[in-house]
Amino acid sequence: MPSLITQLSDILGQIFESEGLDKSFGRVIVSDRPDLAQFQCNGAMAAAKAAKKNPRAVAEAVISKLKDNKIFAKIDIAGPGFINLIVTDDALKNYLASIVDDARCGAEPFVHGENVVLDYGGPNVAKAMHVGHLRSSIIGDSIRRILKFSGYNTIGDIHMGDWGTMMGMVISELELMHPEWVYFDKEYAGAYPAESPVTIEDLAVIYPKASGDSKSSPERMALSHAATVELQNKRRGYYALWQHMLRVSLESMKANFTALNVQFDIWKGESDVHDLIAPMVTDLKAKGYAVESDGAIVVHVKKNDDNKEFPPLILYKRDGGVMYGTTDLATLLDRMKEYNPVKILYIVDQRQNLHFNQVFRAGYITKIVPESVELNHLGHGTMNGTDGKPFKTRDGGVLRLEDLIQMSRDKALQRLEEAHVGDHFSAEEKNDVAMKVGIAAVKFADLQNNRIADYVFDLDRMTSFEGKTGPYLLYQAVRIKSLLEKAGYKAGGDIMISDIDRPLYLMLTELPEIIENAARNYTPHVICDHAYKLAQAFSSFYGNTHILSEENAAQKQSWLTLSAMVLAQLELMLDLIGVNVPQRM
Repeated sequence: MPSLITQLSDILGQIFESEGLDKSFGRVIVSDRPDLAQFQCNGAMAAAKAAKKNPRAVAEAVISKLKDNKIFAKIDIAGPGFINLIVTDDALKNYLASIVDDARCGAEPFVHGENVVLDYGGPNVAKAMHVGHLRSSIIGDSIRRILKFSGYNTIGDIHMGDWGTMMGMVISELELMHPEWVYFDKEYAGAYPAESPVTIEDLAVIYPKASGDSKSSPERMALSHAATVELQNKRRGYYALWQHMLRVSLESMKANFTALNVQFDIWKGESDVHDLIAPMVTDLKAKGYAVESDGAIVVHVKKNDDNKEFPPLILYKRDGGVMYGTTDLATLLDRMKEYNPVKILYIVDQRQNLHFNQVFRAGYITKIVPESVELNHLGHGTMNGTDGKPFKTRDGGVLRLEDLIQMSRDKALQRLEEAHVGDHFSAEEKNDVAMKVGIAAVKFADLQNNRIADYVFDLDRMTSFEGKTGPYLLYQAVRIKSLLEKAGYKAGGDIMISDIDRPLYLMLTELPEIIENAARNYTPHVICDHAYKLAQAFSSFYGNTHILSEENAAQKQSWLTLSAMVLAQLELMLDLIGVNVPQRM
């Protein structure tokens, strides 16, 4: 069933159309003056401008045709032509009755199965994940959830860094440390050990040393480059060692992502498109898209109307090495062939904007990607410490992601113990609740911000059970669960609307537009905002009523139904941002 706002928009749209005006002018929104009206239509001003008429006259003509419609209790005009609308309680009740048992809470899909590829996460093999991977992962996963709920067939791709110079640095470092290992014997033709000779903890130490030495010494960097080339040519020992590092890295990644409740559909890396690069470049050269420039092979992406210099996308460096842009262009080729998507979305740090602009322009220019396909870099800001600088450990190092997750869980457990929440729980249940609260704190603190904005990671503030926090939302949801359990609630009965509960019932009609807004604009923060407002509204309603002691059985049942509908919407919105609600707290 269409949302209530959609139904109202259709009614007004038809009236505008009957006046010879575009139907879109009838769009209805929630009133920004709830003291005056429940809903409003602002289309009369734009319609008047298009038709060269007086906006108030347009509004008057519209409402003259609405007065006999039984859905409206009151219609009037404010200011130059704002149409204020109040619906009857019967109309509100009829709509609510149609969604009371709907698992989607009235939010219908607005697309039907089109493929969308989302590129987020982006950790590197052989490096421990750190806080720099947090935002891409949780923002990308939330956008994937929202788009999937909206009807898209989503393909979430982690897109690991597993094939570049970084791998050559680590392999060459291991060869310097252990020249006796069988992996470095070019003459060896037997099977390699099944167990990895290195752990993710080993790699967390080895990579920084290899990287630092390579950057400070041209000779050492030459060893890294040589090892990279040999790996990419699939030298047996190097490739076997690389497979070990990939496996131990994946185990660590999956543990972190499971803890964060972040999901991927495919686990591909740069290596998966390596064999596509040479034929792709050959083809682009034959078609004239890829050309030689100062010894390198590039695709020129500058447009005639650019008002600043726009560097070309380099496919091969002078020494024949490939760049990130090369791999990303080949990845576009692979994604178009495998999934035929209508959109490819990259949820990556905003500082990579120039790189993605180059890749997207090259994708369109070379016709690897049709113009009809949306390529979009959904950049995000940085997570900063309370000093306003990118978040670091106390000693100035980069905090590992698993340590941040543990910190959040420990802080949440401390909060629970301070509030004597779960004193009678088993240790296992208390730890599970603490993990859910900690993850809710971290994810909501991030996702409540517009993704492009930087934000401050303040663990004390974000784990509070008061204010606009993830734990506050969990507390409200669990409180409703407890209320329904104590009341022995079973669905059924009529919805009764009165002054005390009408605002909350009206808020329940807003969800379809909130989710569609988030899906169309890739903005999880609007869902966070609405979830918080709904939780606040319920808290106010709960404080002003006595549901369990209400003597009127029909009224009590109606309020329990209202509570159940609020809970369903809160749980749905929390699921769309990747937050699980405990059964009790």
